Amino acid sequence: MSISFDFVRNQGSGKDITSYNPATGDVLATVKGFTSEEARQALLRARKAQKTWAALPVAERARRVKNFQYVLTERMDEVCELIMLENGKPMQEALETEVLPIIDLTAYFTGRAEKILKDQKIPLHLIKYRRSFINYRPRGVMLIISPWNFPFTIPIGAVVMGLIAGNAVLHKPASLTPLIALKTRELMDEAGIDPDLYQVIPGAGPLGSEIIEMGVDYVNFTGSTAVGKKVAEICGRKLIPSSMELGGKDPLIVTQDADLDLAAGAIVWGAFCNAGQVCASVERVYAHTAIYDALLAKVVERTKALRMGNPVQAEVDMGAMVDIHQLDIVEKQVQEAVEQGATVLVGGKRGEGPGQFFEPTVLADVTEDMEVVKEESFGPLLPMMRVSSDEEAIERSNNSIYGLNAYVFSSDPSRARFIARRLDAGTVMINEVLITHACPETPWQGAKQSGTSKVHSDQGLRDLCFPYHINEEIVPQPSWSPFWQPYSRKMYDRIAAGVRTLYAKGAGGKLEGLKSMFRIK
Repeated sequence: MSISFDFVRNQGSGKDITSYNPATGDVLATVKGFTSEEARQALLRARKAQKTWAALPVAERARRVKNFQYVLTERMDEVCELIMLENGKPMQEALETEVLPIIDLTAYFTGRAEKILKDQKIPLHLIKYRRSFINYRPRGVMLIISPWNFPFTIPIGAVVMGLIAGNAVLHKPASLTPLIALKTRELMDEAGIDPDLYQVIPGAGPLGSEIIEMGVDYVNFTGSTAVGKKVAEICGRKLIPSSMELGGKDPLIVTQDADLDLAAGAIVWGAFCNAGQVCASVERVYAHTAIYDALLAKVVERTKALRMGNPVQAEVDMGAMVDIHQLDIVEKQVQEAVEQGATVLVGGKRGEGPGQFFEPTVLADVTEDMEVVKEESFGPLLPMMRVSSDEEAIERSNNSIYGLNAYVFSSDPSRARFIARRLDAGTVMINEVLITHACPETPWQGAKQSGTSKVHSDQGLRDLCFPYHINEEIVPQPSWSPFWQPYSRKMYDRIAAGVRTLYAKGAGGKLEGLKSMFRIK
């Protein structure tokens, strides 16, 4: 397979960023990073372009962004190939977890943005002679700091929504995956989007913080909780609104009445999709002791059948890990768990040969105090644990600093919903895993240390605007008001009588109370 890297043009004059194929270690291309001054100039260009863009009606902005959907659909094979090369994941996984969700998200929001962002009426319950509404206006320039695990679907969903909302977008991609972002810029060029309106700014990690300090209007960050706290600190100091999608240690509960084949299939896909490099990965399983052994046998059988390898050379089910440092963390967690009494049932070690591979690994006999249960693994590790009741499963699932996703498997809908309502997670799925990130109408949000604010959903689009409140008269206002100066005891008594009529215990005759409040003799 060969792919052209003609889209990789000279970006800046800063330090080189080299992109590698994690399945082979081969160099794909080298990109020039931006200097701080080049980033500043990019911000200035974005501000100028955004003013023209924001002046367009929402429907016109949506129409122009719709062209990106058409271009991406036409060229999705080459985008999937590039994701496979730079991100190490199988071609089908690139399509179903990265490209298809963006095609659908673009279709969803371009078709509904005008309705979502129209003025929102606020019925006033008391002051009926006036009316209020919210007017959604673009924030200005967004900065997106994106991760390497889903280098297309995570940032480009925010790019599309940000543009439709009327913002300009600066995109600082992860240093491990700059090529996918630059390819997106090429697709935006073909779609006719102003190059200054969406700019890709490659650079080392600290460049993102520097751009925030320069004064952007909104920050969308996806990454680790540790780095997210640092980004949030800068945003807080600068009073810049932001959304933070951070780490997870997502639990999955299996009750004794669950469909075990369904649960086993979902567990294996949820744990080993994208080599476990998913913030919403199934990272802890709590199965009722009555079905634990049977479920564990099915999970082990399915895991052993997974094909790991270079997706360019063969059809595989799990590809390489992108970050060598993350692979080291996974290896260390397994070694420490085994030393503390855990049993490796499948996998447990690095793959042989070139590339950054770690075998899909199932662990039993793990305990809550092990790092593999407490801390995010972000790799192909699956600890399986017994519980004796739903209450125990809920308590142990919630015993975490994280709260991104959680999963419940049960054949009883009422039981599943009861458990779901008690889990501390931004999203709880019943009898399925992961896929709500591909549902643009649903919010993607974290509880506790898994994040703040939300992406996706109608409200997520509104959050990319500033909600201005406008209050106006329904009928012409007289030249006086009972609330204006000059004050008097007589007017105080009338207003107080109206308040008592409306709000005192057993109050009645509300209409007369209102009349007395505003009557002047």
